[in-house]
Amino acid sequence: MHEEVNDGETPAKRGSGRAARAATASASRSGNTSGGATRIAGRRGIVAGVISGVVILAAGGGVVAATTLAPQPSAARPLDAAAAAVPAGSVQDVCPAPARLLEGTPVGTDPQFSPESATAKSAVSAAVVTSAGGSLPGSALSALKGSELQRIAKAPASATAPAGSSGVLAGVVEGQAVDNVSVLSADALANRQPAAAAVMAYTATDGDLQGSAAAACQTPSNDLWLGGANTAVGRSSVIHLTNASTTPATVNLELYGKAGQIKASGSRGLLVAPKSTRSIVLAGLAPGEERLSVHVRSSGGPVSAFIQQSVLRGLTSGGVDFISPGISAAPSQVMTGIDIQDAGDVKSLTGESGFEDAGPSLQITVPGPSDAVVEVKLFGRAGQQALPGGGVVTAKAGAVTEVPLAGVPAGKYTVSVTSDVSIVAAARVSRGLKASQSLDFSWSPASAQLGSQHVVPLPQGGERQLVFGALEDRATISYTPITADGKLRTSATADIAAGTTTTLRAADEIGNSAVVGYLVSASGGAAYGAVLLERDGRNDVSTVAIAPGAEGQEKVPVTLGY
Repeated sequence: MHEEVNDGETPAKRGSGRAARAATASASRSGNTSGGATRIAGRRGIVAGVISGVVILAAGGGVVAATTLAPQPSAARPLDAAAAAVPAGSVQDVCPAPARLLEGTPVGTDPQFSPESATAKSAVSAAVVTSAGGSLPGSALSALKGSELQRIAKAPASATAPAGSSGVLAGVVEGQAVDNVSVLSADALANRQPAAAAVMAYTATDGDLQGSAAAACQTPSNDLWLGGANTAVGRSSVIHLTNASTTPATVNLELYGKAGQIKASGSRGLLVAPKSTRSIVLAGLAPGEERLSVHVRSSGGPVSAFIQQSVLRGLTSGGVDFISPGISAAPSQVMTGIDIQDAGDVKSLTGESGFEDAGPSLQITVPGPSDAVVEVKLFGRAGQQALPGGGVVTAKAGAVTEVPLAGVPAGKYTVSVTSDVSIVAAARVSRGLKASQSLDFSWSPASAQLGSQHVVPLPQGGERQLVFGALEDRATISYTPITADGKLRTSATADIAAGTTTTLRAADEIGNSAVVGYLVSASGGAAYGAVLLERDGRNDVSTVAIAPGAEGQEKVPVTLGY
């Protein structure tokens, strides 16, 4: 884009006009030219003028044609593309439905469910946080169809921060019982995206789905990757696609297995109506797959996607989990909150028939046409731990490759995966070391680097831990407790040395008020975080990646053209 100045008359025209006026004035002053000579000269001038006009016109046509074929130098001043402000959007995070058993063996891909166990409990915890001195945005936890489960704040709220707090308000949902898909909504306020997040947690101590499962409620998208599914004997994988928008969604599922990409009839053109959930048994599309990744692509309305994964070995439960999407395919993937048990005991357990998937591992999916050379690094409390075999593997193009994470000292780890091509990765956390016991597992998806204003809600009960990992450089984590009375308590900081993982145990109460979450920010080197949920005396385990923080008003460059 450029500016040009034009007063309607070119310099050439102005020059010729001045010459013509001067010639006319000179002729008038002479007064000696005869009339005949004047007429003959006039006719000659007319003929010459016509001929010159034709030549000029032809030349002008040549100039126009040449201008269209070759760029011409310009003295115009270039202008940068303008940045247009995009209005901040509201939050609409979708929480999965409680875990339920499949009813019988499905013939097709659409499942039917039977009631869960007698001890099963499912609840959503959430928090909405303002900036200092701000008001709470209108926010609520609702059922998918729209009925309100709990109002957090009216729109707009005018409450002030409680005495003794940091001047920042918090609206909370403390363990709201749910029996189906729910949605956390929060309006934009002062043209800024609200800081809000929610988590759904499931627990059961009996039945085939005993164990625990938790998932961060998810912002819908048109492109999602999920890794860690299993459709082998005794394993059940059901993908739940939810469309919380008012626009129909058409979904295609791309499936990647151990041997390569799987072409399955019934995996494309799946219609998900507005305000509805469609559930699909993955064994109906890709049976007998020990490791399976799913790429969800939606046109029309964006969708959320969770995979309910469970294991049953004979009559003994092997655990339950909600597999959540990780970040998009990229050459670098990082997962944290990986709790690894004693190496010798893990080796003994996974050596038994049917327990090959009962230990910690990493699954790498290569969606492109080229094999990937992948380097895997584990960072624990004492620094980097070497993996048996060196940690460098070749992952086959279009397939899912598994890398065991056993053989290192017990502890909590951050896993870094780098490749020469784009990959997708997820890490499995296992809990329990005896084949006679009910075991549990969880998948930790690759997460984004931490920034500022991450709202981290916590389920009630059990042992709740915040796990942070730093890679090349030292990082500083600031974490502020959020209590059920709406206060943000005194902040604390944790310095994380480069190449290490730090675990912080969440407080149960502060000032006789339950801690329902944290507000987390990171500075310094690249840092990653997750919530690790366990229970004393049981093999229950769940991991929840920390969701992205709130963003301010976004600006995008706008280029004018045609």
